Amino acid sequence: MNTTKTEASYPMVARTLRGLEPVLAEELRALGAGDVQAQNLAVAFTGNDCLLVRANLWLRTGLRIIKPIHRVTLENQQDLYDAARQYDWSRHLKTSDTFAIDTAVHSPLFTNSQFVAFRVKDAIVDRFRDTTGRRPSVDIKKPTLRIHVHILRKQCVFSLDSSGQSLHRRGYRKQAEAAPIMESLAAGLILLSGWKKDTPFYDPMCGAGTIAIEAALLGAGIPPGWQRRHFGFLNWPGFSPDLWEAEKEAVRREVAQTAQTLKERPLRIIARDLSPDAIATAHENARRAGLPPGYIDFQVQPFDEFIPAEPGVIVMNPPYGERLQKKNIDRFYKHIGDHLKQKCAGSSAWILSSNLEALKQVGLQAN
Repeated sequence: MNTTKTEASYPMVARTLRGLEPVLAEELRALGAGDVQAQNLAVAFTGNDCLLVRANLWLRTGLRIIKPIHRVTLENQQDLYDAARQYDWSRHLKTSDTFAIDTAVHSPLFTNSQFVAFRVKDAIVDRFRDTTGRRPSVDIKKPTLRIHVHILRKQCVFSLDSSGQSLHRRGYRKQAEAAPIMESLAAGLILLSGWKKDTPFYDPMCGAGTIAIEAALLGAGIPPGWQRRHFGFLNWPGFSPDLWEAEKEAVRREVAQTAQTLKERPLRIIARDLSPDAIATAHENARRAGLPPGYIDFQVQPFDEFIPAEPGVIVMNPPYGERLQKKNIDRFYKHIGDHLKQKCAGSSAWILSSNLEALKQVGLQAN
């Protein structure tokens, strides 16, 4: 039986943050991806055009979905230029288009990733100029096509970026507090915590509300990319616009159904912060995320007064370093541990901080 282009399966790679590779792998399996293999900062898998669209819409811990198109072995720097120039880029680009080059380089052949980007750019431009007399332009902000170049030792892979803007940019954060947590990292923490939507979820230091909002989107089954209007694959020649419209309509139906379900069985997501400005921003971000008013219980409250009404899952990103204007950060983190032990018995707590020395002061046995 013949297969259509949208039915044909091909290799893809989803990029992510360090430590979230197993979580992303499980997300991909749940979407129906095949040959899922966790790698360093990425997960390789196979799927068709439909899965590519759904992955961009639904993945919570993914940053970009890229499609490899050309693989070569490099012996020297000139091989990179030659390989890029020999490839027929007219399959993906017109001279009236714009493009940008992203790189990930781990090779003794190259000590500067910018050099790699410049050489690939030069090769693409030179090929077009030689074959057509004209050339596409570079636009690093909003290119028609974003090309990813990955070099590991001598192996080089050229890929097309199907996402365009990084998937962690959900679009609901109009403004942010100082040092906001990345949306995909917040989602990863929640997934790692094992939180189930029939139990309460707490963030007692919510800031601009990112962790609580990601919990709400997860618990409600709302795809994180449902409000995005553009993805890189929409500029790919031959990509089916009907497929994109069908997936958008399917998501609209799912979100509408979810909204009705939430009225009947609302989640219990409680978020607190000492700052009234932070809570005001969190309310606005939740509204922009498409959540109904009051869906997340945002309130101004100091951590000292935070006492869970019933056991649940606590996920928080406490102030640290430049976010914390305290002379004794160790004392602050010890206070966090004491409060969790004395006032939050029965709950599990997940704490994100870059200050490992301060975390030792929490004093609770960590897993």
